[in-house]
Amino acid sequence: MNKKKVDIVIVGTGASGLFAALHLPQDKQILMITKDEVEHSDSFLAQGGICVLHDADDYDSFMEDTLKAGHYENRKESVDIMIRSSRDVINELISYGVDFARTPDGQLDYTREGCHSRARILFHEDITGKEITSKLLTAVRKLPNVTILDFTTMLDIITAGNRCLGVLAQNKKGQYVAIEADHTILASGGVGGLYDHSTNFPHLTGDALAIAMNHGIQLEHIDYVQIHPTSLYSKRPGRSFLISESVRGEGAKLRGKDGQRFANEVLPRDIMTAEIRKQMKKDGTPYVWLDMTVLGEETIKTHFPHIYERCLEDGIDATKDWVPVTPAQHYFMGGIHVDTDSKTSMDHLYAVGETSCNGVHGKNRLASNSLLESLVFGKRAAQHICEAYTKGCMDSDDSAIFDAAYAKAEAKIKRQASTLALQYKRDILQEMEREKQA
Repeated sequence: MNKKKVDIVIVGTGASGLFAALHLPQDKQILMITKDEVEHSDSFLAQGGICVLHDADDYDSFMEDTLKAGHYENRKESVDIMIRSSRDVINELISYGVDFARTPDGQLDYTREGCHSRARILFHEDITGKEITSKLLTAVRKLPNVTILDFTTMLDIITAGNRCLGVLAQNKKGQYVAIEADHTILASGGVGGLYDHSTNFPHLTGDALAIAMNHGIQLEHIDYVQIHPTSLYSKRPGRSFLISESVRGEGAKLRGKDGQRFANEVLPRDIMTAEIRKQMKKDGTPYVWLDMTVLGEETIKTHFPHIYERCLEDGIDATKDWVPVTPAQHYFMGGIHVDTDSKTSMDHLYAVGETSCNGVHGKNRLASNSLLESLVFGKRAAQHICEAYTKGCMDSDDSAIFDAAYAKAEAKIKRQASTLALQYKRDILQEMEREKQA
């Protein structure tokens, strides 16, 4: 058996997993594994920004904006925790070197996006996710107690009764790896790889959801999938390129075939998507136009330089030309059910980030709440694990139990090896459809 024994294993190297690692005890051995390259998480792709409670007077409107976008299906307790934790998280990010945009006098600069009643979003150009996640990754790599393995895929979790004992994985050489751990954190991202058109990395196929289903772990709202209204319409193959909602928040206009505006550009994403699809059907086109020229050349090139450059690759000069945009799968509001400490229904198993459903987003995510929610609840998972160690809850040696459970899981996986990925995808899509019909 190719076995690794650690204190905590984290599946995923996006923002939520990295932030959790930074808040776990430094006297504990932590192993992080990721299915692809370390930087290939959707956290790196986030363009627009990260929400923060602007000031004390902003609480009620921040709460209402989040609930309204989520069709009031949010768990209000989780939203409250996220909002009240936001300023501390931002201060931590700044301490790790995250360079948010500043006003000429050096104050933090706030922007506004769809469905926000005021400017409360911090940003770094149009690559906020990359700025945040790369700085967190740099900080984690400095920790002597953390090891990161790339191209290592979780195939199953190892369990005994209702307790998670670790992970069965496969490394880049195709070898099975037994990872025994006191605590397991699932931070493996969303489900974009299940769709033909998505802004997500294609290897993010919701494996953790299928594994959770197979172990009877509670899921929540896995039919709640968000379509982003504006991805770049392109004939290039591969991942759809997102045109951030902050572009419309800054004043860009949506236009139909006739050149006329057809909707309020800062509608919630699901409603905005419906309006765009209605206009596409009316026009008989697979896209509508996004007019960024109204922002002016300086704003486009300084606030949205990477969007500008990507459009140029398709022969579109956003300072002069309208940009063709079309809806694409973007975000997953459902996931593995967790409480406010990111605990799943299985003991010693946590889920954070897009893999989890803590109820913050409800039926539809408010723009730029994703990075904040991931960080807040990634940290809370780590804090709960710290409390477990402080209380001395992990003194027993379960290696013999783990070895027996692993042998059983490995035998099962080997029998399914050739069809496992396809089966996981089929399981999730069938469950999504079942929930839609329920």
